[in-house]
Amino acid sequence: MKLYYHPASPFSYKPQFAAALLGIELELQKVDLFAGEGQRPEFLKMNPQGKVPTLTDGDFLLWESNAIVQYLASQASDNPFWPSDARARADILRWQFWESTSWAPACIVFVFENILKSILRRGAPDPEELTKGEEKFHRCAKVLDSHLAKQPWLVGDSMTLADISVAPVLIYAESAKYPLAGYNHINAWFDKIRQLPAWTSTAPSA
Repeated sequence: MKLYYHPASPFSYKPQFAAALLGIELELQKVDLFAGEGQRPEFLKMNPQGKVPTLTDGDFLLWESNAIVQYLASQASDNPFWPSDARARADILRWQFWESTSWAPACIVFVFENILKSILRRGAPDPEELTKGEEKFHRCAKVLDSHLAKQPWLVGDSMTLADISVAPVLIYAESAKYPLAGYNHINAWFDKIRQLPAWTSTAPSA
């Protein structure tokens, strides 16, 4: 299987982390988004959105990071990350949908304003946008922190694809200045994840 990725993308990191946990070897193909490679016709044929990650497995092509991690997990039977129980899977899907529609957008505001704008030469961080971003972030962080106060992992008593999908955007928590102070349960959960060998061996530097 080949993963088209960008090393700075937390969404590209999801399948790399999942693959490491599952013992799946991926062939990595960098797509330099900053050089416009995502908009080249040959790449747009694979992913019409021009984004990473994108996975190919023979003649099968898949984009969207959460779909990719589910596909990878389906390759390894009887693994704890994607249990066969229908309720556990529904719960995992709930958190994956939440990550893509609420959590990641709330975090990416800080990545864009505090990191990407400088790289793209779009000026200084916009205080108004950061204020709006803080409101979104705190709404999401309160949901996540309250849930993790009741249990060690997002679904059940062990790590699942829910944790694998929700955690990667926290790679930029420090460098993008997420307002995480006081969210002790999120911080403890993420500290536990980033100490895993599968994380330390594959995580990009933030």
